[in-house]
Amino acid sequence: MTNKVQLIGHLGADPEVKTLDGGKKMARINIATNETYTNAAGEKITETQWHNVVAWGKTAEIAEKLFTKGMQVLIDGKLVNRNFTDKDGNKRYVTEVQAHELLAFSKK
Repeated sequence: MTNKVQLIGHLGADPEVKTLDGGKKMARINIATNETYTNAAGEKITETQWHNVVAWGKTAEIAEKLFTKGMQVLIDGKLVNRNFTDKDGNKRYVTEVQAHELLAFSKK
């Protein structure tokens, strides 16, 4: 089995890019995907899902240079589950997409 995710959606904000010790870059990207369907009453319904994406190294640099809020993009990657302890001492769990490839459908 392979852990593979492919999303096509719009960026909710410009990527949040940080340069870590050693010069490696990390980008946090929020992408919205929409699903439209017709309910039993015949009404057209659109549901939006928000996805947290993380890109590292060269992939983060590409996001920093090319991605801006509102752009339609394709993100190819894998699901990653991680946990951490917040400032109040509570254990938190996060699922995010670790991006391997990025493609912009609309220009900056």
